[in-house]
Amino acid sequence: MTTIDTAVPGKKSRARPTFYFRYMVEPYLYLTPAIVLIALVMLVPLVIGVSYAFQAVNLLRPFQSGWVGFANFEALWSDRKFWLALTNTFWWTLGSIFFQFFLGLGLAMLLNTQFHGKRIVQALVFLPWAVPTFLSALTWAWLFNPTIGPLPHWLAALGILSEPFNILGDKDLAMWGPVTANVWFGIPFFAITLLAALQSIPGELYEAAEIDGATAWQTFTKITLPFLAPMIAITVMLRTIWIANFADLIFVMTGGGPANSTQILSTYIFTTAFRKLDFGYASAIAVALLGLLLIYAAILLVLRRKLVKI
Repeated sequence: MTTIDTAVPGKKSRARPTFYFRYMVEPYLYLTPAIVLIALVMLVPLVIGVSYAFQAVNLLRPFQSGWVGFANFEALWSDRKFWLALTNTFWWTLGSIFFQFFLGLGLAMLLNTQFHGKRIVQALVFLPWAVPTFLSALTWAWLFNPTIGPLPHWLAALGILSEPFNILGDKDLAMWGPVTANVWFGIPFFAITLLAALQSIPGELYEAAEIDGATAWQTFTKITLPFLAPMIAITVMLRTIWIANFADLIFVMTGGGPANSTQILSTYIFTTAFRKLDFGYASAIAVALLGLLLIYAAILLVLRRKLVKI
């Protein structure tokens, strides 16, 4: 019996464009509004901001505007205040990250256990994250006030200080004020993220380690830490970038003083742009900070990839 091909000539050729449009083009049409919005809100300001770094944009000298090439970056190289702010940024970020991470990890491990009043402790631990930054800065500035604040008097009573004085006014100690406030503010971030990672570790591993007679330190280094390593890498990277750009606490508590001892790159950008009205030079500082953070993020992502493979 002979079969007759009843296929319509050209049907396959007409179906191919329909398939291509439905599965290759149509999804991007749905994404277009979001892509356009992201471009308008993020990419366009970024491109304009980077372009300012190669221009003279000073509102106090409006007739001297124009492209200056790398002149702003050459001025950065000889700017003593820029290098001081870069050094302060390093210590501000390192000190904040160090205490935030280890205290957050300790709280996460505590909250991963069962004890009476756990819900109350959880609420208290997460409370600083809900407080507005401006209010946190005002509160800590009051706590460090030598006249009405308790901290200088407590430190003097403990023998740490010879007498109550204005810590935020001492160029050798002033940075500890914003760092303390930032540690208090940022601990919940590490506590929340690391607690979620701890709860994802299979309990059977701990049971097997207990049966094998492993110590608490061995359990931590052989089970807990390897599972937490990828999460630690990404949270430390994100928090480092946030802290390096975090000018609110320092600006409210010390304003970058005394004698620029608490001036970091983000506050230097703000004062250069909105006090000196030199947007070109401020953009050059911002681009330099962006480049340093991109290098740091790239290194940390490579390390995270290696940790995941391990």
